[in-house]
Amino acid sequence: MWTRPRRPQRKHLTREQIVTAAIELLDAQGVAALSMRNLGTRLDAAATSLYRHVANKDELIELVVDEVFGELDVPATADATPWREAVARTATDLREMTLRHPWIAPELGQVGLVHIGPNAMRMSSGLLARFEAAGFPAKEKDQAVGTLTAYVIGIATSEAAYLSLITRSGKTEQQWVADLRPAFDEAARNHSGFRGGTSAHQATHPRQIRDADFAYGLDRVLDGLTARLGAPS
Repeated sequence: MWTRPRRPQRKHLTREQIVTAAIELLDAQGVAALSMRNLGTRLDAAATSLYRHVANKDELIELVVDEVFGELDVPATADATPWREAVARTATDLREMTLRHPWIAPELGQVGLVHIGPNAMRMSSGLLARFEAAGFPAKEKDQAVGTLTAYVIGIATSEAAYLSLITRSGKTEQQWVADLRPAFDEAARNHSGFRGGTSAHQATHPRQIRDADFAYGLDRVLDGLTARLGAPS
C-alpha cells in the first residue's frame, strides 16, 4: 500500500483525514470500536467511500500505526550525542508513544516492529545508525535493535493493558492502587519476599514507580549491550 498509486480524492475526503479520524476513534474507544461504518459516521461519509482510499481494516491499521510512529523524533543519522543516551531517549519516547495510544500495544505485540511504513522504517533506520556508530558489528546491530525494542514493547504492552483496566474502572491510578493495597498486603502476609511491597511505596505516585521500573530495566538492557562492544563475536 506504500507504493500503490492513490486514487483520485473525492471532495472533502482524503486518506490523511481517514487516518486522523481513525486514530481519534481508537484513542477514544479502542480497536473494538474501529469499523469502516463507525469511521464513516465519524467522517460524515458513506463507508463505501472510504474504500476508495483504504482497501480494508487491516490496511487501515497499518496506516494508523505508521502515522503514530511519526510522533517519534529519531534522526536518520547518528550525531554527536553519546549513543547510549540517544538510544535511551528513543526507547523512552517509544514507550510514551505506546502509552498515549494504548490500542497500539496489541498491534505491536502481535507482529513486533515488523512494519515497513515510512515512519516505522525511519525509526528503525535511526536506531541502526546509532548502534553502528557505537561500534556494533554489522551482523549484530540488527539483534541489538531487536533486543532493545523487544524490551520496550514488552513492558509498554503490559503497562497499556494495566492502564486500560484502570480506565474502565472509572478510577484514577492512585485510587485503583490504594484500593488494591489492603488485599495485596493480606495476600503477601505469609510471603516474606513481598513484605513491605506496595505499602512501602504508598506515598509515591504509581506513575513514578512505573517510570523507575522502566528506567531500571532499560539501564540493564543497555548495560548488557554495552558489554558486547569490543567482545568477540
